[in-house]
Order: sequence, then C-alpha cells, then structure tokens
Amino acid sequence: MRKILTLLLSLCLLSAFAAKPKHQYVRVKTSYGECIIMLYNTTPQHRDNFVKLVKKGFYNGVLFHRVIKSFMIQGGDPDSKTAAPGIELGNGDVGYTIPAEFRDSLFHKKGVLGAARDDNPKMASSGCQFYIVEGKKFTDSLLDSVEIKRLHFKLPQWQREVYKRIGGSPHLDRKYTVFGEVVNGLPMVDSISVVPGDKNNRPLTDIKMTVTLLKRRQARRLEKELYLMDEKDRPALNQ
Repeated sequence: MRKILTLLLSLCLLSAFAAKPKHQYVRVKTSYGECIIMLYNTTPQHRDNFVKLVKKGFYNGVLFHRVIKSFMIQGGDPDSKTAAPGIELGNGDVGYTIPAEFRDSLFHKKGVLGAARDDNPKMASSGCQFYIVEGKKFTDSLLDSVEIKRLHFKLPQWQREVYKRIGGSPHLDRKYTVFGEVVNGLPMVDSISVVPGDKNNRPLTDIKMTVTLLKRRQARRLEKELYLMDEKDRPALNQ
C-alpha cells in the first residue's frame, strides 16, 4: 500500500512539473534591476516574433535608448549595441514588420509591453523595437479630454478605473499593439523612466538589457504565484 501511495505521489509531482504554462515569459535584466514580462496569447504574431528574437539573443546588449518620464521606456534598436554616446537612435530594425493585432481588451495601462512603429498607414509594428509603459494616473476629466482630443472613442468604464488606479498612457490605445505586461519587477521600469536624458530622450548613461525566456518550470511556478494575488492586482492571465 505504501508503495502505491508513493508511486501516485510521484506521478502527481511529475504531472505538475510537466504541465505546460499558460503563457510564455521573458526576463529583462538591466543595471536598474530586472522585470518579468508575460506575453499575451491573444497577440500570437507579436508573441512568437518576440520569443524568436529572445531565443536568438537578439536583445542582449541592446539599449533602452528612449526614456520619457511619466510615459514609457523604449528599446530594441539593434544599432544601439555599438552606438557612440550622444548618437540619436531609433531607426534600427530587422527588415520586416508585424501586422497590427489590436484587441479591445488590451490597453495601455502601466506596465504593458507595446510594439513601436513608424507612421505606416496600416499601423504595422516594428519587427524588434518595443516599449514598456510607465504612464501616469488620470482623473475622469483628464480621461474625458483624451477621449475627445486624441482617441475619438469612449474608453470602457473598467479600463477608465484602471487608468485612475494605477495609471498608463491611454492616448496610445488602438494605435499601437499591446502584446504583454510586466508581472514582476515594475520598480525597474519606474527607475529607468526618470533617468536624465539628452535632447532625443536618450539616457546620458547607457542602459543595456539582457533578455531571456523563462524555462517551463520557472513559468509554472510564477503562474501559481500570480493566481494567489488579489484579483485587482492580478495581470491579464486570460489574454
């Protein structure tokens, strides 16, 4: 009987470790700390492209080359790896774009991962450049103004409540693809967002990143922790 119980317990443990995580996660390390980003399943083209680049080590040594307080931190320009101090960055790319994947349920709350882009009419995303939203908190009157002057549509009430509670950059909604969010390590984003920069918002001191994909066991452990969080603080785990 004891052998049977031991065998069943072993099978349960193996099953738990073998279970596939619901999402894929990446770890971004900098001299200002690190954060973990969950990639949304509802934006599969952006997710898969980002994972492909991370696995290749594409982002290792790339800079956060554009930082704007109360707005966002941007990186992913391959030219930034070898750029001399003071050089304007942001034009480097990988030679292809990703079709926009706008979703009404995805919006620019604080901590989300978005895809940078140029002014192309289809709003296709850069194949490699991204940003993480820092943003700011909004009042109802400020959100009303953004709706009228920048968005020309009404934000759902539940999204307004998030912008009022934790903040974000609502004027970007439905204009840039959101494809993930920080689930651990927001202080890193807060710290980088306030570093001094030059006239092009490039930090005066280079901020290099290392980006790696979490292994299956690490991702499963993280998801268990996230599901234990208070509902109001839980990330969009169904996205």
